Amino acid sequence: MKWIVKPVLDRYESALLMLLGFGGFSIILALFHNAVRKHIFHDEHNLDTTFDAGGNVSLSLTAVTVASQLFWPGDILHSATLTTKNGIAGPFWYAVGIMINIFIFPIFSVQFKTRAPGAKTYLQIIHARFGKKAHKLFCVFALVTNLVIMIGLLLAGRATIQSLTRDASDEFCLFVMAILFGSYSLIGGIGTTFYVSYFNACLVFILLIVFVIKILHNSDSEYASIGDISRMYKSISCVEGPVENENHSYLTFRSGVAFLYGVIEVFVSSAVTYCDQASWQSRIAAKPVQGVWGFLLAGFIWFSIPSTMATTTGMAYIALSAENGTHYLSAGQIDEGLVTPLIAEKVLGSSGGILILTMGAMALMSTGSGEVMAISSIIVYDIYQTYIRPFRKDLKRTDCVLCGKLKKQTVAATYANDQDREILCHCRSVNKCHNCLEDIQRRHRPNLFGIKPPYMCPIHGQYRQYQDYLITFKNWCIIWVTLAIIPLGLIIFESGIDLNWIFYVGAIITIPCFPPVMLSIIWVKATSKGLMVGAIMGFFCGSAATLTAASMYPNGLNDFLLNTVQDYSILAGTCFSFGVSLTGCLIISLFTHKIKNKHDEDMEWQKMYNIDNPLNPWELNFKEELEGLHFDTKPTFQQMSTTFRKAKITAYVGGFCSIFLFAILIPGIMATFTVMSETQFKVWVWFTQGWAVVMAVIVIVAPPFEEIRRIVKQYHKNKERRQEANGNINDKIVMNEVIFKDKSLADSNSVPTKV
Repeated sequence: MKWIVKPVLDRYESALLMLLGFGGFSIILALFHNAVRKHIFHDEHNLDTTFDAGGNVSLSLTAVTVASQLFWPGDILHSATLTTKNGIAGPFWYAVGIMINIFIFPIFSVQFKTRAPGAKTYLQIIHARFGKKAHKLFCVFALVTNLVIMIGLLLAGRATIQSLTRDASDEFCLFVMAILFGSYSLIGGIGTTFYVSYFNACLVFILLIVFVIKILHNSDSEYASIGDISRMYKSISCVEGPVENENHSYLTFRSGVAFLYGVIEVFVSSAVTYCDQASWQSRIAAKPVQGVWGFLLAGFIWFSIPSTMATTTGMAYIALSAENGTHYLSAGQIDEGLVTPLIAEKVLGSSGGILILTMGAMALMSTGSGEVMAISSIIVYDIYQTYIRPFRKDLKRTDCVLCGKLKKQTVAATYANDQDREILCHCRSVNKCHNCLEDIQRRHRPNLFGIKPPYMCPIHGQYRQYQDYLITFKNWCIIWVTLAIIPLGLIIFESGIDLNWIFYVGAIITIPCFPPVMLSIIWVKATSKGLMVGAIMGFFCGSAATLTAASMYPNGLNDFLLNTVQDYSILAGTCFSFGVSLTGCLIISLFTHKIKNKHDEDMEWQKMYNIDNPLNPWELNFKEELEGLHFDTKPTFQQMSTTFRKAKITAYVGGFCSIFLFAILIPGIMATFTVMSETQFKVWVWFTQGWAVVMAVIVIVAPPFEEIRRIVKQYHKNKERRQEANGNINDKIVMNEVIFKDKSLADSNSVPTKV
């Protein structure tokens, strides 16, 4: 007997649920976020806030967002697919492949935040260090990466919506997704994405708990093979698994194909993690310490999803298929990710389909809006502001953007006895500028026609006007990117490519960007020629290796879409893309760099350190961490490095220990069992369930607690400042009265002058 996933909603019901339900809810969150930024943090009218949410996102909210934005590719639906194909080891090694990159990322994140604390995109670092040619090349790589991920989202979204909505056309799916991705991004920026990601994560864990109870702890189940762990084990143990597995069993961690899949996933996920601006955007929004701990916690949170899904929906499907005597779904339907929707409908009825649609829509919103914001930030910061309409043309990296003169900090590091003060920048910092304060106060009181007065500050006024223009351009940019989703989706749907193909082949062509990005942040001797040649060589060699391996399968390149995503085609492509790119970058940079001493190193890192917005200086965001240090306008590079030394140590130690736990210790223990016995299977199931419950408590409780505490803390700070300001005003009034009386007394005692 064959089952099908039956649609449970009509189009109007699906539209109402997703557009008015999720879309409306997200817009409310966006309005709330704007109100918090306006009335508590007072930075709502700031271009950078749109893309970094103020740069002070809490640890738990960072962790939940990072984990939530990874939900769409492989845990909600794909983990069950991997269990069906490779057994219990499949989703585990898949998760390990992704988690290795999650745990390594804090090392790069803390280096990014301490060496380029003012950067909003990783492309700004490449521009600052290596110039326009390298910057243009990696802008292309970055946009291609975002394009690949966006295509994957559209394909995954269409599959989810059409499987659960009656007569859902491609145009309907694209229209719904475009509104979900762009609506609250336009209103609340990246900050709202953090809030939506929180609710998405809560929903995923609640649904997980429901599945666990209904499938593994339900004595009233109508199916004989599920409802109890022992019954499920007996059913699965009788099924013949993949030939690559030990004893052809689904219940073993000794699976060559699963391990190979994990190795592939290490390379594939590196493209998504390091070359996607959306990934950096979420990490840049947190301070170094919060970013490090947030990433480590995100890995632990994320692991609980595929591991728990694998032992619930995936194993339930195998058990039910064993009870039926054959698969309920075809191989194509399994690859489409329909295992979880099918089990949800059979176990929970029509409400299960609605829950899966809800979970899928929330996951798509979280990741899709991040991609919209990522593409928009690249266009605003790295294309429009850099090449199309810069504030000051032909500006050198060492010059002040406000006046065009050489920055003092650069001169101090470069010339010990510079005497020509005319070439030096003497622009006053915005936080010490009284003219700016007056401008802000006047513009909060527009005239009767609602027209705000012009900026009058001679130092920052023109740049403020320029930033206002960029804010308007940013809004239009988000709208254009959102509207472009519809024609892009129609072209992709007509091409016939599937999610599996775009995810792996897209990764192969973007992985060559990973080594240059990594080296630009951590290696002082990296050069423009090295990174460019390495990336280009990696691209061509990886593509050639993929095509060569694909040609060795039956029908060769005639079955292009099928054979280019075979296991060894992907493995060859990813290994050559990464290996050739890394080797080329290292060798050519070693022969072309000009670093000879410590002074040259300091000057090279200074290029990244100088990235800043003069209206939003990055040092203001680190007041608490830098308290007690003495510096002129900005802390020195050494001061920043010393301040966040513990964060760097935490990144290295925490990342290494986490990788050891998941990639060596846990699989090492599980691999000692040839095929799991019933007791061992129960222990593993209870382990994954306990892990999921602990992570669920952290996800649901920690983010609102930290966010409320942060808002209340800032509110009290604002209150203290107002009281202090009122006290200063009263003191000034009293002082003026004393001066006036003293002056009057002096005038009365003075001798009149004869004329």
